[in-house]
Amino acid sequence: MAYLFADCELDCERRELRRDGTVVHLEPQVFDVLIRLVTNRDRVVTKDELLQAIWNGRVVSEDALTSRISSARRAVGDTGEDQRLIRTVPRRGFRFVGDVREHAASDGPKAAPNSPAPAAAETAPQQTVSFLRTSDGVHLAVASAGNGPAVVKTANWLNHLEFDWQSPVWSPLFQRLAGQCRLIRYDERGMGLSDRDVPDFSFEAFVRDLETVVDALKLDRFALLGISQGAPISIAFAVRHPQRVSRLVLCGGFAKGWGKRGSATDVARAEASITLIREGWGQDNPAARQMFTSLIVPDATIEEMRWLNDLERVSASAETAMRLLRVVGDIDVSDLLPRITVPTLVLHARSDARVPFEHGLMLARSIPNARFVALESKNHLILSHEPAWPRFATELCGFLADGSARSATERGSAGDQSA
Repeated sequence: MAYLFADCELDCERRELRRDGTVVHLEPQVFDVLIRLVTNRDRVVTKDELLQAIWNGRVVSEDALTSRISSARRAVGDTGEDQRLIRTVPRRGFRFVGDVREHAASDGPKAAPNSPAPAAAETAPQQTVSFLRTSDGVHLAVASAGNGPAVVKTANWLNHLEFDWQSPVWSPLFQRLAGQCRLIRYDERGMGLSDRDVPDFSFEAFVRDLETVVDALKLDRFALLGISQGAPISIAFAVRHPQRVSRLVLCGGFAKGWGKRGSATDVARAEASITLIREGWGQDNPAARQMFTSLIVPDATIEEMRWLNDLERVSASAETAMRLLRVVGDIDVSDLLPRITVPTLVLHARSDARVPFEHGLMLARSIPNARFVALESKNHLILSHEPAWPRFATELCGFLADGSARSATERGSAGDQSA
C-alpha cells in the first residue's frame, strides 16, 4: 500500500518517501514515525505510543522523538510553525492532519538507462550510542560510526548526537568521515543526551570529559577534531597527552574567549547575546535562536537554518546556553600553542562572523609547523552545498588519511624492529 498526500507518496512496500517523484532519503526511524502517524491519522498518536513502537521499549530521551518528528516534517515539506501535515497536540502527542489517498504501491521512479542504482540506506554508516560515567557522576552520551582509524570530535556549542546525525548542517561531514574512519562524538555535559543538570560546568571539566571518553573507549592513539569551542579543548588535551594524538585538526577555532581578547565590542556583543538567550531561548518563536543561526551560517538554506534553530532548542536549556557562553568567554589557551608537537591543520573561513578570521591566523602562527587553509566562506560551519565545501572536505579528509597511513607505517616499522 502507498499513501498520497500533498506532493508526497509514502510507499510502505519499498519503504520510500517520494516528493514530486524524487526519492527523499529518510533514516529508518523517521520513516517508521511517518508510517505510524499516517496510518493512524484518525486519532492522536501519543508520545508514549511512538516511543514504544519506534524504539521497542528501549529507554531514550524525549529529545530523540522530537528530532524524528522534526525530520519527518522537513521530509514532507512541513514545519513546526506551519503544521500543515503533522500537528502537535500539546501534552498528548501528534496527529497527521493532511488529506490522504491510498492506492496500490507503484514501482517508483525508473533509473535512467545505464545509471547506477541508488545505494541502499543500509549501506550508509550507522551510529551507535552508549553512555559512560565521569568521575564526578555525570552521564555522557557517546556515539560511534564507521570503521578504521579513530577520529574523535570534541564537543562544541551546541551538540545533540541524534539530532546532529540527521541534520543537513552536520550530517554531510559526519557521513564523509564515518566512511573512511571510526568517528567518535559525544554530547557535552549539560546538553544533548548527556546529563543536563550538572554542578561543574567549566573548561577544565570539558577537558576531563574528553579524557574520560577516550579512556573509556580504550583509545591509545587517535586523531582529534576540534570545531569552534572544541578547538581550545582539543588544544589542551593535545598538550597534556601528545603521545595519544596522531593528528590535530582545528576548524573555526580560537585560543582566547570573548572575555580575554581585550575587545569592548566582543564583550558587549556577548553580554547582549546572554540577555537575548535569557529572554527568548525557550519560546516557540525562534527569533532569539535565529540570531545565533544567522551568525553561524549566514549563507545557509532555509531548511538548514530551521535545523540549526531546532538544534539550539533541543540541545540545551536557556540556562545551560548562558552558562556555556560565560565559560567560553573565560577561555585562554594561548600559552599552550607553542607547546603543541603533533601535526596540526588549521582551517578557517575568511569571512567567519562568529569567530573572526584573525583567530584562525593566530592559531596557525603560534602552533609550530601548523598547516593553514583559508576557506572562501562566510559560514562558521562549512555547508555541503557551498563552493568552499570541496576544499574543506578534501583538506580535512586528506590530512586525516595521511596521518593514518603514517601511523600504519610506524607500527609496521616498530614490528620489524622488534622481530
